[in-house]
Amino acid sequence: MGPVPAINSHISPYRDEHLALDFEHQSATLDNERMLLTRKEYDLLSLLVRHAGEIIPRDALLLQVWGYGAEIRTRTLDVHVRRLRKKLGGYADQYIETIFGIGYRFQPYHAPR
Repeated sequence: MGPVPAINSHISPYRDEHLALDFEHQSATLDNERMLLTRKEYDLLSLLVRHAGEIIPRDALLLQVWGYGAEIRTRTLDVHVRRLRKKLGGYADQYIETIFGIGYRFQPYHAPR
């Protein structure tokens, strides 16, 4: 994976059947209800959504969202992913995939057929 763009760079809003992110206003809604996210939760979700379908390594997420280098060992990322999953409710497993030993991947929502 190449360099990850800065969190605040301009990008079109994301929207699917359940989740919407407005990057310009730094807001997220789930089923038309505003999600109450901390700054870091929003930054993490935003970064994952901007790279939908890509596996983002833990080190890249820690560097981009928290400014931590690879030498820092922390569970911060795991805690924030757990909180995001809780806030995404029943859609959590659809949206955020753990790639064990590597990082995380955001998958856009696809309705069951």
